[in-house]
Amino acid sequence: MTATSAGAEPIKAVGKTSVLTYDVYAGGIHAMNAKLSVHKEATKYNVALTAETQGMLKKLANWSGKFQSQGNLSGVKTFPLSHQSASVWKGSTQSKTFKYDGKSRFKSYKMTEDGVDKTPKDVDLSLAKGTTDILSATLHLMLTMPKDKVCKGNDLVFDGDRNYRLVFKGTQIEDLVATNYNIYKGEAVSCSVEVVPEKGKWRKKPRGWLSIQEQGRNKGSLPTVWFGALKGQPDVYVPVKIRIKTDYGTLFMHLTSEKVS
Repeated sequence: MTATSAGAEPIKAVGKTSVLTYDVYAGGIHAMNAKLSVHKEATKYNVALTAETQGMLKKLANWSGKFQSQGNLSGVKTFPLSHQSASVWKGSTQSKTFKYDGKSRFKSYKMTEDGVDKTPKDVDLSLAKGTTDILSATLHLMLTMPKDKVCKGNDLVFDGDRNYRLVFKGTQIEDLVATNYNIYKGEAVSCSVEVVPEKGKWRKKPRGWLSIQEQGRNKGSLPTVWFGALKGQPDVYVPVKIRIKTDYGTLFMHLTSEKVS
């Protein structure tokens, strides 16, 4: 299973769909490809993200992932019905499914490994109260951008083991110029993004994303996302560029193609 074979499911419904592709560079090396699909109707949404390692990194760390959220819309507010994630590492697939009622209430969580139910018996579902998922939280910000052009996201997210605040802040508006790496040109709003641990099974020493986040903080910059508008879809700002500073160099994600239908 790869991110290509596990691509976003076709969405056959009224409304508009934005499909964007990205190249991710780490230390100047093409390390990953990603694809984002955003479908929006008057009262529904469907967001899907796929990614997989490329080139030399793929040989060293063959990873792919698929993440998808569906839910209800009320204005710019997102109320998830489901969030699914599937990560493939060394031929093994770990999947997580989160269910919600579409009215801001959490319903259930399930984890499988290669199709076998591995949901922990000691899951503290009280950690899920009042939470959303990471894609729905990001879409909420993307829907507020066209009117406000302000980074003001602060949503509580549950990942199965713990919860955290996904915080967008530090608004900067600038004009981006298209390059050999990135096709986007025009006004963009840049936001720093921070994961703020709340409750649950957090380690004392930062690991994974938290470790990368703190490396950037120590270098004077939290992970930064630039959001911009696409022709034909003015009511949603989408990620057009990402920069993450680490101890091993700077990672960039560049927009390489876009289509609105």
